[in-house]
Amino acid sequence: MKKTIKLKKIAALLFFIGCSFSGFTQTVKEFFNSTETPLTYLGIDYYKARLINDPGLNNTSDIKNRLFNSMNQVVVAEPKNYNITGAFNRSNNVSNDLDAVTERNEKTNADNITSNDPADFSRLTENDIAAEAKALNLKGKSGVGLVFIMEGMKKEEKKSYGSVWVVLMDMKTKKVLLAERLEQEAAGFGFRNFWVSVIKKSIIEINKKKYKDWKEKYGG
Repeated sequence: MKKTIKLKKIAALLFFIGCSFSGFTQTVKEFFNSTETPLTYLGIDYYKARLINDPGLNNTSDIKNRLFNSMNQVVVAEPKNYNITGAFNRSNNVSNDLDAVTERNEKTNADNITSNDPADFSRLTENDIAAEAKALNLKGKSGVGLVFIMEGMKKEEKKSYGSVWVVLMDMKTKKVLLAERLEQEAAGFGFRNFWVSVIKKSIIEINKKKYKDWKEKYGG
């Protein structure tokens, strides 16, 4: 009898632990089924980004050390122009935490930022994105995080384009919940505004179309 009671207690304990653990993890279905699920904006990850066919560029150290940070800061400084809360249909304001992405961008090799290979514009796979998500130092954070992983910035004579992956992830486990690649035409004056417009247009596309598509696909 005592042995049976002890086994039942162990089983109950294991069940409790399992329930507690699942409570700290997130699923993509939970996220899209509840507008109250919090979202943390992690920033723009430029670690794997390539600036393609820009003959006028000669200071990649400045891009790494100043402009990556500047492009990240403008997104959080101008929430009306980069309306992540609205695009992801959150009932509460999205919180911002750029520490992990800032740390990751600081590790970028400045010599690898530029490229003359057009194939670099679309070279990343879902496995690459998963690896990059795992590389972020999230310091024990939990909940759903949003990160834009920049892939390519392709300069052309008439029109220029950026390719970026929109990634939702469980920050506790670093599991990717959603990863979708978008392409946008870049526009604006100056390096910062020109290339961060890719993020602005991606947020607009999410607000107008993508969020609805994702909710239908993942929320059912």
